[in-house]
Amino acid sequence: MSRREKNKDKKTNSKRVILTIFELFFFMVMLYSGWKIICWGLDNGNNKKVIKELSQSITITKSEDNPEETEHYEINFEELKNKNSDTVGYLKLNGIDIEYIVVKSTDNEYYLSHSFDKSYNGAGWIFADFRNKVDGTDKNLVIYGHNRRDGSMFGSMKNALTEEWYSNEDNRKILFITENEKSTYEVFSIYKIPVEDYYITTDFTDQQYDKFLETIKNRSIKDFNVQLNTNDKILTLSTCDNNNQYRVVVHARKVIENEEINNE
Repeated sequence: MSRREKNKDKKTNSKRVILTIFELFFFMVMLYSGWKIICWGLDNGNNKKVIKELSQSITITKSEDNPEETEHYEINFEELKNKNSDTVGYLKLNGIDIEYIVVKSTDNEYYLSHSFDKSYNGAGWIFADFRNKVDGTDKNLVIYGHNRRDGSMFGSMKNALTEEWYSNEDNRKILFITENEKSTYEVFSIYKIPVEDYYITTDFTDQQYDKFLETIKNRSIKDFNVQLNTNDKILTLSTCDNNNQYRVVVHARKVIENEEINNE
């Protein structure tokens, strides 16, 4: 065999090796992607089962004589805490299908990858900032949730940025119930922002809090004409967007608290 033929064979073999490596690489990528899709579906399915089970601890009623009457909520916190002692409240937003039992851990990491039943789950759960007391005294009560593609957790919260959602006054009322109080919050700021820690600050002096309220209100994509002062307590909802490069944020001011509730 001539030197030219040998060189040609070497080049051919090299091309085959390179092609084989690329084929293996793409096969591994497809295998990994398929595995991720399966895990994604399993995580969502498991959380749906948990949500269905938890719904048995929530009773929502309306007066038959007056259908316009506000819905009455009975949350069985004793039952919920027997299932998970981290339970701190119940959150509901109108118009974007957000209605969850809220938990709180000793950090802001655990419920990013665990469900309400504390099983490992990539969809995580809805949880309050570990620095919050959730006893009615928090200046800024912060609640987090993943932005899931199927709209679960806080996956539908990006719809709050649309005029169709925020132009409906009923949608701008957020309900949060704890063992001790049923509170209503009114939205005063909605925006999308690169990742930062400022808007999730939980500890302030009066001067800092005044500046904080002014800053987050001015960030809003719309002025909701809500007046704020340092005596106000607010609720902050946060989720990720754009592959975790941004945050979608909703701020709301507490307008009704200590409303009589019946938790069986």
